[in-house]
Amino acid sequence: CTSIQWQPCPSGRGHMAPGAHELSWEEQERRARLQTQADLFSLILTVEALEKAYVRDAISADAYTDACRKLIGQFKTLEHMIPGLSVREFVSKYELSCPAALHRLLGIGVPATVEYTRGGDNSAAKLHVAVAETVQHFITAMDALKLGMVAADQVQPLLNDLMVSMTKIPALPPNFEAKEKIRHWLTVLRAMQASDELAEGQVRQCLFDLDSGYNEFHRSLAQ
Repeated sequence: CTSIQWQPCPSGRGHMAPGAHELSWEEQERRARLQTQADLFSLILTVEALEKAYVRDAISADAYTDACRKLIGQFKTLEHMIPGLSVREFVSKYELSCPAALHRLLGIGVPATVEYTRGGDNSAAKLHVAVAETVQHFITAMDALKLGMVAADQVQPLLNDLMVSMTKIPALPPNFEAKEKIRHWLTVLRAMQASDELAEGQVRQCLFDLDSGYNEFHRSLAQ
């Protein structure tokens, strides 16, 4: 089983050599930013390698899921550490070939095992919990938008939770329409900066999609 782990690039920081001059605040900031960009470079390549390993069955689904979730969390943290950075521009600048990593980090934001699974546990108790969680996540997301919580870093976690809960329900196929709509909005949100807000028309459409998805979800349970 292939083990793929990301390690931040060495910072090179250490004890100051005798006679060395203390770095100015501006120089320290510049070096810190370059270090964070180096970490981002390394993380993106690691995700690309992880996605390819998963496709080739070189890593188990469980190991892939754990590693991918960790990397996605680390990526989100790095994004906040470099204000104003466009990841796509960063990838273009350094000529990185990483379509799978961009899809996972910017397009979806959840592991492939979560994105496409139909769920693996049919026990009644776990199914009831998953259904209850999905209903709650639908309501929470719609309420948040109605209350004006429309920034990318406010909406995306709610939709991530909704997507994860829906994948725990075996009866919902991967191409379930509500899932497709959530994937679309996750893609939109991942392309935005954390502080960017959905436009009024986007909020209205997202609410409509969530409401129709909620109703579709209830109809599917009755079948």
